Amino acid sequence: MKNILTTLCLVFFCLASAQVAIGKQTVASPSVSLDFGAANRGMILPWATSAAAVTSVANGTMIYDLSDKKIKVKYNAGWKDLSIDASGTTIDPVTSVDGVTIQNSATETGSAKVAVGTPTSVPGVLVLEDTNKAMVLPKASSPHLNIINPAPGMMVYDTNSKLLAVYNGKVWTFWKQ
Repeated sequence: MKNILTTLCLVFFCLASAQVAIGKQTVASPSVSLDFGAANRGMILPWATSAAAVTSVANGTMIYDLSDKKIKVKYNAGWKDLSIDASGTTIDPVTSVDGVTIQNSATETGSAKVAVGTPTSVPGVLVLEDTNKAMVLPKASSPHLNIINPAPGMMVYDTNSKLLAVYNGKVWTFWKQ
């Protein structure tokens, strides 16, 4: 009997749609894969040595490019700069520690991956696999005023201006559709 129940539970969990809520109890909508609940906190993108070194990735992949300290998104055959005007920095203004030295001292596991949805072979650190669901970004009202000491590569949805906000280590850049 235990084996039958265990098997049924496994089948159920394999067939169920995956949804993840971070900082809240439930996901807001059935069309959401990943939902953030904490106010005035952002999501930090992975730091890559350079966009040119990141190969075989799907369109929509987002990184913080250490070569020019800008946030970029994979778009068709190239990388689109989301930081626009200014190059950023990886130096923490409070501690004066360069975040790159902390990152370089850490051992990276190349095969590390978290997938939400039905797993595929798409490369990435955090991959939302669903074809009919989306990620809801963390929300902040006026992040340039309310997020204290943001990290380079941070991304949020500004609820005040209704824009995507990305931080490159020096300035916030705001994007609308």
